[in-house]
Amino acid sequence: MGEKVLMKGNEAIAEAAIRAGCLHYFGYPITPQTEIAAYMAKRMPKVGGVFLQAESEIAAINMVLGVAAAGKRVMTSSSSPGVSLKSEGMSYISGSDVPALVVNVQRGGPGLGGIQPSQSDYFQAVKGGSHGDYKRIVLAPASVQEMASLTTKAFDLADKYSILTMILADGTMGQMMEPVELETAEPVKYEKPWATTGTKMQRKHNIVNSLYLKPEELEKKNFERFAKYKTIEENEVMYEEYLMDDAEICVVSFGITSRVAKNAIVEARAKGIKVGMIRPITLWPFPTEVLNKAADKCKAFISVEMNMGQMIEDVKLAIECKKPVELCCRVGGMIPSPEEVLEKIEEVNKGGER
Repeated sequence: MGEKVLMKGNEAIAEAAIRAGCLHYFGYPITPQTEIAAYMAKRMPKVGGVFLQAESEIAAINMVLGVAAAGKRVMTSSSSPGVSLKSEGMSYISGSDVPALVVNVQRGGPGLGGIQPSQSDYFQAVKGGSHGDYKRIVLAPASVQEMASLTTKAFDLADKYSILTMILADGTMGQMMEPVELETAEPVKYEKPWATTGTKMQRKHNIVNSLYLKPEELEKKNFERFAKYKTIEENEVMYEEYLMDDAEICVVSFGITSRVAKNAIVEARAKGIKVGMIRPITLWPFPTEVLNKAADKCKAFISVEMNMGQMIEDVKLAIECKKPVELCCRVGGMIPSPEEVLEKIEEVNKGGER
C-alpha cells in the first residue's frame, strides 16, 4: 500500500509520473494545467531529473520526441490550444513508434476559448488529431486518484506497445483536491533495443525515424502499426459499469461528468427508474463490445458530455444504432448539474414508455 496525501489533480499527475520513472519533463505554461509544470520545476532537481520550460509548445513536443527516441520515460503537458500546437510533433512520435505521454487538461474552445473546464477535445484526442494514419491510447480519469494511477498506467502502456499515450483530463479534475494513494513500488522496466543510446562499437546504429520515401515500405509500416492497434483494442479496454445489471436506460459519460451522472442516477433510481452507467476509462480503445451488449437490453442511451456532442458518435457506432442515443451537454466551461442529467433521464424514460 502506498502513502495517502491530499493533492490537486495536476500535482497528482506530476508526482505519479516521477514515481513511474519519468525523469524528463518539457512543457510550457497554460491554464488550467500550469501546476504540473510548477510541481515538476520543484521536484525534478531533487530526484536527479530534467525540467525544462521550452520556448514554445512546439519546442517542448520535439524535445519529448528526442528523449523518447533515447528510450527514456518522458512527458509533456498542456491545455487545449497548447495541445493543438503539439499536434505535428505527436504525429512524428507516432510515426517513429516511440513511447511518450502527453497530458491534456482541457479548457473551453475553439480558439483561445476560456480557462474553464471542457471535454471538447475528445475528437482531437481519439481520432488522431494530426496528420497521417495513427492512433494513441487515451485515458480519461474521473478522480484525483485516477489522475495518479492512470498516469502510471499510461507510461506502462506506452512502453509495452511503443506508442504515444494521452491523459485526457479537464480543468475541474486538474484543480480539485482529493486524497490520493501514491505508488511506492518500483516502476516496470521494458526492454528497448531500438533506443538511440550509443553503439559503444558493439552493435549497428539504431535509427528512429518517421520518413519512408518508398511507398511500399510506408504501406508495410502502416499495416504493422495497425496490427498493433488491433492487439491493443483486444487487450487494453478499460471501463466501469455502474448499476447496469437491470438497467433499461444506459448513461455513457467520462471524466468529471461521470461523477455528476452518478448522482443523477441515484436520484433516478429513487424514483423507480432503472438506469445505469458505462464509463469509458480508455476513450481509445473504446469499450465498443460492452456498449453493444448493453444495447441488447437497454431501451435508450444518454451521452453526458461537456461538448456539443462528440463521444455520442462513438456510442452510436458501438451500438450500431440499434437504440436511440440522446445528448445531455453543457459547453463553454459549464458543467452539467445532477438536476439537468436527471431531467434528461426522466425525459428519455417517459419517451420509452410511449
